Amino acid sequence: LLVAAAEPVGDPVLVWRAAGRLGIGVHAAADTDGLLTIGTRVTFRHPLVRSSVYRAASLEERQTVHRALADATDPEVDPDRRAWHLAQATPGPDEDVASELERSAGRAQARGGLAAAAAFLERASALTLDPSRRARRALAAAQAKHHAGAFDAALGLLAIAESGPLDELQRGQVDLLRGQIAFTLSHGSDASRLLLKAARRLEPLDARLARETYLDALAAVFFPSFFPSFLASGESVLETARAAGGAPPASQPARASDLLLDGLVLLITDGYAAGTPTLRRAVNAFRADEISGGEGRRWLPLASRVAAFLWDDEAWDVLSARFVQLARDAGALSVLPLALTARAGLEVFAGEFDTASSLHEELMAVTEATGASVPPYAALTRLTFQGREADAVQLIEAATREVVRRGEGQGLTLLHWVTAALYNGLGRYEEALAAAQQAAEDTHASWWRNWGLVELIEAAARSGEAEVALDALGRLSQTTASSGTDWALGIEARSRALLSEGEAAETLYREAVERLERTRVRVELARAHLLYGEWLRRERRRVDAREQLRTAHDLFSQFGMEAFAERARVELEATGEHARKRTVETRDELTPQEAQISRLAADGATNQEVAAQLFISPSTVDYHLRKAYRKLGVKSRHQLKQQLIRPNAPAGTAARGD
Repeated sequence: LLVAAAEPVGDPVLVWRAAGRLGIGVHAAADTDGLLTIGTRVTFRHPLVRSSVYRAASLEERQTVHRALADATDPEVDPDRRAWHLAQATPGPDEDVASELERSAGRAQARGGLAAAAAFLERASALTLDPSRRARRALAAAQAKHHAGAFDAALGLLAIAESGPLDELQRGQVDLLRGQIAFTLSHGSDASRLLLKAARRLEPLDARLARETYLDALAAVFFPSFFPSFLASGESVLETARAAGGAPPASQPARASDLLLDGLVLLITDGYAAGTPTLRRAVNAFRADEISGGEGRRWLPLASRVAAFLWDDEAWDVLSARFVQLARDAGALSVLPLALTARAGLEVFAGEFDTASSLHEELMAVTEATGASVPPYAALTRLTFQGREADAVQLIEAATREVVRRGEGQGLTLLHWVTAALYNGLGRYEEALAAAQQAAEDTHASWWRNWGLVELIEAAARSGEAEVALDALGRLSQTTASSGTDWALGIEARSRALLSEGEAAETLYREAVERLERTRVRVELARAHLLYGEWLRRERRRVDAREQLRTAHDLFSQFGMEAFAERARVELEATGEHARKRTVETRDELTPQEAQISRLAADGATNQEVAAQLFISPSTVDYHLRKAYRKLGVKSRHQLKQQLIRPNAPAGTAARGD
């Protein structure tokens, strides 16, 4: 039983080889009272049996079994498994075993196995007697643990590293890692301070790493709102940008991260128009296939955010999807919440609210496992766009209390923006105006300020505040004109049309619809149809208005944007056409997690594979899958797949998220 418990892969050949070396005969498995089955795989009756057997054994017994398993493992076929068993069999420091573990960690990292690499390096450090090597390996283990989302373990290993002799480069790396962990765990303003300290220390030692560290510091103050952190005032952002501007020049040809750093420095110090060309080159470089997995996991959070900031929905789509895939494949729990947040934002603007909900459920599972702190911004945006006032207001109030307590400036900008979007959807324009004015007051560049300006223009135009709307349009056009994408120019045309009359207004509304039809931001397209239809009705062109309003109503109803759909319905009835008021029936809908699990199961993933991808237990997968079967009236994975791909699947089923 102990041999089987110590061999996690369940390889029967290896188990029998090790058992033979210990003098255990083939009939031993018959004497386990059904606790163990050895067939094509070695399986225990229950996972707790395995752990109980292993924990009940003495340290000496476990070491003996691991030694037998190591001896039974072919070093040419599976050197990493052999190294791991050797490490568990070793009672004290052993440089040969530690070196083998270090090589195994390198192979694991090359495969993207961050958790495995972290485990190898942690054990290697423990088996190292030489203080310098021990500190170096502890630092490498801490870096791997951080990427794998084991933040407390990373901090513990950092303490071990700092207790040994470190050179200046290694001390700079310690500062860098402490800053990265502080940023991830939202432990206050230490993040930017530690990152700037590390960048300055690294400048004379490793110019490339110094530039990357300056970019980390800039991200911490410019885009702090992935995690609630601290009040990033305009002055602190400018101060950090100026420090980053003094970084060593990039080697040529410049890497994608170099372009990102230079572009952000230009954007903050010289304005949107100055920074946009370099940032666009950076975004395009990140879309290139030659970006490594490690580089992608480190910089795609920022690159995805910058793509949205540049009104580039296509790049936002590509980069956020790649980011999620890279993070999932590597088990990079430190960045997976960022990836899910970036992707969920794109899905909300695309009108795919069910998919956004599924991503939020996954995000909550990951943060619960790692202890990272992530604000519910994606869920907030979805609820406000849907117009669910009671739920949205409750979440906004709770989030506001939290960001005020933390002093998280850009979080407040987002909260004002989503509040404005909520009340614009409900047609309560004065309330929307008050919130939008606060969102647009952000003193430094922010993508939420841009979107706040969009809401401000609509709310002000509808409230009779033409001067306020014109001022906001002037500020908005500084970003949209520099961007030049269909999303940017479509939004500008739609906003400008609100302040125009006659033929000029109609030309602008048509331009807005045509441009936004070419984008992925279908929510913005639906709003363009609505505003155009409202204008046509006020021009007494009822037949033309019905076409636009009907399209808007259908899109909003499809998305589940209840408030905007109701606004379109009321306008349609004012033209003389009756539109059925739609409500969201939730009794037989799949929950977001049921929908996500069902899609993965329908694609052929086993319960264990689904559990590994979503960081939940197989029993939880089974529970949700059985509920989905009942709701959809299916009894097998084949039937589930057919149900999910039916072109006329009922609204509200998981098919809407595919």
